[in-house]
Amino acid sequence: MRDPDISVVICVYTEDRWEDILAAVASVRAQSRPARETLLVVDHNDTLRERLAGEYKEAGDVRVLANGGPRGLSAGRNTGIAASRGEVIAFLDDDAVAERDWLRHFAEGYEDPRVMAVGGRTMPIWASGRRPAWFPEEFDWVVGCTYRGLPPGRVRVRNVLGGNASFRRAAFEAAGGFATGIGRDGDRRPLGCEETELCIRLTRARPDAILLIDDRAVIHHRVPGPREQFAYFRTRTYAEGLSKALVARSVGAGKGLESERRYTTRVLPAGVVRGLRDAVLARPGGAGRAGAIVTGVLTAAGGYVLGSVRARRVGTAFSVVRIPDGEGDAA
Repeated sequence: MRDPDISVVICVYTEDRWEDILAAVASVRAQSRPARETLLVVDHNDTLRERLAGEYKEAGDVRVLANGGPRGLSAGRNTGIAASRGEVIAFLDDDAVAERDWLRHFAEGYEDPRVMAVGGRTMPIWASGRRPAWFPEEFDWVVGCTYRGLPPGRVRVRNVLGGNASFRRAAFEAAGGFATGIGRDGDRRPLGCEETELCIRLTRARPDAILLIDDRAVIHHRVPGPREQFAYFRTRTYAEGLSKALVARSVGAGKGLESERRYTTRVLPAGVVRGLRDAVLARPGGAGRAGAIVTGVLTAAGGYVLGSVRARRVGTAFSVVRIPDGEGDAA
């Protein structure tokens, strides 16, 4: 089976990340296995859109688009999907850079026609230059990165992680796009799980679908200073609980929490034990990591309970859209 054409979608929203955006695009253009195109989808920021359009005016492989839906990451991704031309659509965060063979490893995963999605490994780039001693690797998802507990190699998974992922176009034809109202909206509360909800919906629509993570498809993701703070850690884990409640409401608690049960009953207890052992051995941060894991579990659980109550009382506020045919207009 021939390699599929791959379009890369990068959703952007603020000029504060200007240099990061340029670096992200440059990493895509330097791939050993070239992308068909790179689409920059700008989330309701005309100044940024015009500046990017000027920056890439002469670049035939980069298109700049305005988010055609409501504000937020999900609608931006849906805009990129609808405008893209590739058989596979890959997503890269606007504050991340991809290693040279990123797309090559994605393409290899699609040799099996049953594969509908392939994700990769996301490594943190800490603003301070090193991981905070108290920050447990089991919670690297808090800063958008691959966390301890995911299996190594190329493995089958329930869902891929949105900032480093790819999907066949057929996946969106079968299941629709990303649900709006569930994920991030600029700098508002850091909700997530839109890719989890989509992947579960996809496997329901296509029971034969295979979803993979290949840890050779690596990107490096910037973690700004404020996200290294414990206050952000608490906020993000609480928001994850709220998001999981929405996912469970949409697809049922059985599927919505399937992976989380193993994570909370096996991975996290082992992390607490490691932290306490390091504390006994006087290794830096051991007690802090154990405490952070316990705090993360409790705040996520609190968010889940509150989110579930709200969902039962007022219903869910997100919706799934069908991806329209045709291409969007470049700026």
